[in-house]
Amino acid sequence: MTARFDRWLPWIYSLPMIAFVGLTFAYPTLSLLTYSLEHVGRSAYLPTTFVGLANFGYIATDSLFHRAIANNLRLFLCVPVLLVLSVVLAQLLHDRPRGWRLYRSLLFIPYILSIPVVGVVFGYLFQYQGQLNSGLRALGLDALAADWLGSPAFAMPTIMAVIVWKELGFGIILCLARLSSVGEQYFEAARVDGASWFQVLRYVTVPQLIPTLAFYAIVELINMLSWVFSYVYVMTLGGPQNSTVVTEFYIYQQVFQNSQIGVGAAAGVVLLAIVGLLLALRQWLSQRLAVYENE
Repeated sequence: MTARFDRWLPWIYSLPMIAFVGLTFAYPTLSLLTYSLEHVGRSAYLPTTFVGLANFGYIATDSLFHRAIANNLRLFLCVPVLLVLSVVLAQLLHDRPRGWRLYRSLLFIPYILSIPVVGVVFGYLFQYQGQLNSGLRALGLDALAADWLGSPAFAMPTIMAVIVWKELGFGIILCLARLSSVGEQYFEAARVDGASWFQVLRYVTVPQLIPTLAFYAIVELINMLSWVFSYVYVMTLGGPQNSTVVTEFYIYQQVFQNSQIGVGAAAGVVLLAIVGLLLALRQWLSQRLAVYENE
């Protein structure tokens, strides 16, 4: 009897946390799936009508949803840029140049700033009459001044640049943490053999960072899908001409502006499925890289 009780004792202690996780994650997820199959009135508390896959059929033919998905895919281009810059800057900081602690802090500070604050600051900076264009005009570079957030051609690349600026610090710290656990003898041996800085980066640093970079890449891919709403909402509100609408913003529009809760829920299910696939990919990569490290 005692042995059987001891076997269940960890589960008994875990019940409060299991209940909390179920209330926080399982119930909203179940509600999302339910609403995606129903037509919901202007309030989720009003009577609903079961419509099956009609909401999914709507978003499948909605050009705005297609544009939102395409914009999220465009944001994926930020990930290789972040990976390259993180590795290069982490290697530079790992070499301990004079003032490297200050540089490390300056590079990491953007990551801990609030996204709405970053969006507001860069929103003012990139206005047509903002500080960036004013500075270009003062330098006689009027031809380079552009409507960075008001032009469909420049709005999304501008948001991407802001995201890279903010997210870069996380990648640098991850890479530095990994490099700090690598024996310095590997770097010294490469330098003694006459390896240049780029050769050390390519043949010593990058192989050591592969597991870290794989983790960072998956995290950032998920961020580009489900963590960019604040940038769009604060800086462009999805404009101009819907050129910066992303999936999160599309869901916001459908639920809070158009009162199409079922359509928004269907888009949320699609987003959840994509993020789930990325999480599964991350788990698979972790297992593969664990085998790679053991070899």
